[in-house]
Amino acid sequence: MKKRILIDMDEVIADIYPKFLDIFEQENGWRPQKEDYWGQKIYDALPDAQHLRSYLHKPGFFADLPVMPHSQEVIQELMEHYEVFINSAAMEFPNSLKDKYDWLQRHFAFFPWRNVVFCGDKRVLKGDYMIDDHVKNLQCFTGVPLMFTATHNAFETAYTRMNNWQEIRQFFAERAGE
Repeated sequence: MKKRILIDMDEVIADIYPKFLDIFEQENGWRPQKEDYWGQKIYDALPDAQHLRSYLHKPGFFADLPVMPHSQEVIQELMEHYEVFINSAAMEFPNSLKDKYDWLQRHFAFFPWRNVVFCGDKRVLKGDYMIDDHVKNLQCFTGVPLMFTATHNAFETAYTRMNNWQEIRQFFAERAGE
């Protein structure tokens, strides 16, 4: 039986920050740099950005996010040796469901629909590995938690950190045949 890898969407395979930065720049006339919000969510770090969180509730926000570099090919490689599920706590933003599904179909067309899980609370998910950017999801996971680097978790040290998809490829290559 293949081991199971659970992979989060937002800030793991879908890059939310370019969209936030574009909106902020359009509204304020300047583009924040990573150091302006490093260690926090952009809408918590900048006084003029607090309203950006409301965009997460708007239809279409998740429809055109950039794909994280190398995520597509690494996930395809992982699928050869593992049972892979893409998951998202999408119920927090109900308007995101169709956007996220369509986004996956467009950018991860090779990925089977049966292995896509949209849920409210990730505590229901079971697997051997979880790749996620949020501590709250990794805390309750009973397998091996892998933290994908995002600005808001930059100072978190309790989990094995994955900074990019090349590191994920290497992590699992070192476990080949397990």
